[in-house]
Amino acid sequence: MALQITPIALAIAMLSLPHWAVAQTQTDKDKSPAETTLPTVQVSATLERAGDLPAAYAGGQVARGARLGLLGNQDVMDVPFNITSYTAQLIEDQGARTVADVLNNDPSVRFTTSGSHAYENFRLRGFDVHSSDLAVNGMYGLAPLGHASLEFAERVEVFKGPSAMFAGMAPSGGVGGTINLVPKRAADTPLTRVSVGYQTEDQLSTSIDVGRRFGSAREFGVRVNGAYSDGEAALKGQDKTHRFFSTALDYRGTALTASLDVYDSKDKFSGGSAAMFGFASPDLPAAPDGRINMLSSAAGELASRAIIARAEYAVNSQLALFASAGARTHDYSGWVNGTHVHNIQSNGNAQVRGVAQRGYDDSHAAEAGARLFVSAAGISHDLVLQATRLELESGSLSNVTGMVATNIYQPVAPPLPAMPALYVPKGSSATLSSLALVDNLVLLQDRLRLTAGVRQQQVQQRSYNPAGGVTANYDEAALTPALGVLFKPWGEGLALYASYVQGLSQGASVKMANGYVSDQTFKPYKTAQRELGVKWNAGRYTHTADYFEIAKPELITTGTAPKLLASDSGESKVRGVEWNTFGQILPSLSVLGGLSYTKSELTKSAGGINQGNELFGVPRWQANLGTEWDTPLAGVHLNARVIATSKQYLNNANTYQIPGWGQLDVGGRYETRLAQHRAVLRLSINNLLDRAYYSGSFAEPRATLALGRTVQTSLSVDF
Repeated sequence: MALQITPIALAIAMLSLPHWAVAQTQTDKDKSPAETTLPTVQVSATLERAGDLPAAYAGGQVARGARLGLLGNQDVMDVPFNITSYTAQLIEDQGARTVADVLNNDPSVRFTTSGSHAYENFRLRGFDVHSSDLAVNGMYGLAPLGHASLEFAERVEVFKGPSAMFAGMAPSGGVGGTINLVPKRAADTPLTRVSVGYQTEDQLSTSIDVGRRFGSAREFGVRVNGAYSDGEAALKGQDKTHRFFSTALDYRGTALTASLDVYDSKDKFSGGSAAMFGFASPDLPAAPDGRINMLSSAAGELASRAIIARAEYAVNSQLALFASAGARTHDYSGWVNGTHVHNIQSNGNAQVRGVAQRGYDDSHAAEAGARLFVSAAGISHDLVLQATRLELESGSLSNVTGMVATNIYQPVAPPLPAMPALYVPKGSSATLSSLALVDNLVLLQDRLRLTAGVRQQQVQQRSYNPAGGVTANYDEAALTPALGVLFKPWGEGLALYASYVQGLSQGASVKMANGYVSDQTFKPYKTAQRELGVKWNAGRYTHTADYFEIAKPELITTGTAPKLLASDSGESKVRGVEWNTFGQILPSLSVLGGLSYTKSELTKSAGGINQGNELFGVPRWQANLGTEWDTPLAGVHLNARVIATSKQYLNNANTYQIPGWGQLDVGGRYETRLAQHRAVLRLSINNLLDRAYYSGSFAEPRATLALGRTVQTSLSVDF
């Protein structure tokens, strides 16, 4: 019998968790700083390094804090925003290979690409966040594109809502939030971990993780990660090869800390690709099997390489200087984009066309700044001044075939066109530069915190024709403010907060080749978010509940091809309520997940068409709840996770709709010793009941398809 899960029933189940297991509220802050007297003010406390990693919370699945852009790492209970930091323990125990695997634990996140696709794109709080918007240590343009592999990542952090003031403008917008990857560092304890694994359908993998520290004070660190996998993937007939290598060097002295990260990531696939499903009418056919291979002739390759350097120097106990710089190259070829099935009829008949592409996305990023901590008259100031610069360049070529007939239940391999020329001309470039100043104030003996800042963002964009001529050029600037207040009325265990933050996203680009009257690139869109919330730390588990509202400008298109007209005067608005929880409700039982209710609306549209309708791809209810049980059997741990999503529209006219769905994932691990070496055997099964369903929306009116049942097992041994 199919699993039937309603969001309301799931919410009741989560709210009925045994709250009698509350432990005494804990604090992990040291509030006994030294004092220094200056001529005019009294300065106290010691500046903490912005890069110091917050400790893991009870249960080990999330951390006590996360990076808040230029402010560095902050405690969850000290910031007026919704942030979550997923730890390396969660990544390992769940067998997560990519960012999407980790974000399956977050009720505010859904995906806009089908399972097993070459690219992972996300939707946070109802708005898109592309793989190009991922950050590494708070810097954009340096993360692997496509699938961001986690072999080099210590943590995956999620900041919900616009964050341009804290991190600068994201390359593709990132209006719904920011996803930040924290690279691994060598720990004090030497590590040599070798893992082997298997994943549906017939894919074998191996990886190695080595960490060492050197020097009289262990000030020098080296962390090396390598991984390789190959074989048939979960998509029937598709073969995937993954290769990854990274090295992290770091130095931690008394005043100076520095790091250097280098990675090389390459993914290849052949024998097919996941597809997005475009429908001809609102009469949608039932979802096909999750293993269906609609594009069995597809093959492609994606490669990302990057180098990232960072240094921070503490001039004294109040002042620190920091700087970072990095570069990334990304090349792709094959059928990696345009993976669509078109004009699907109610009986499954459809059309498809082959695509061949070649392209690149290169970037250079840098930041520099200063952090000053002063305290006077009972008020502490954590002031940060930061300058950033991100240079982006990209180019692409593509060939396509004509449409051929197929069926989503009995697909036909589409023919492929010839690959484009090896030389790919530059198609666009952008420079995103900014200057930001933020002050984090602490008053009333840490009961009241105020965060206020502003960023001057400069955006320069150019588009080029194949001959190198400039077809679009603009240079715009905007001020991006943020203001937040957090109050702890009864100590560290409870925090009430409110915040206002603006964000910027790059304006859309339209092309004559797509039916528009002219090539046009729009100025950056401004967004605004208001948020109210409460956080409760019960000592061993934490709850966050919030209300938010985000308003975002949208592209409006009128007319018919080849005379389409575009403007940026539209507006979409999303209002929502979220509840997140994590920690241990019992010494042997951990929980992670939550519930979100979102009401989206197209508030301004061309001629009022569809105005007042819900936005496509934004379900009202989303719920994720995972539990882990440390059983009485020595070394045996079991886990389960439920993911549920209500129905959603596939177009803003609200005429195409996919039903709600629920998925059950289970797993476990066994910790033991082999020849005196620590060993962990892990097993995870996603979509246990092998349900076939449309999982979300990519574009109007296109749906994504969830993977069928997948089984993954691994053995890790520490030498």
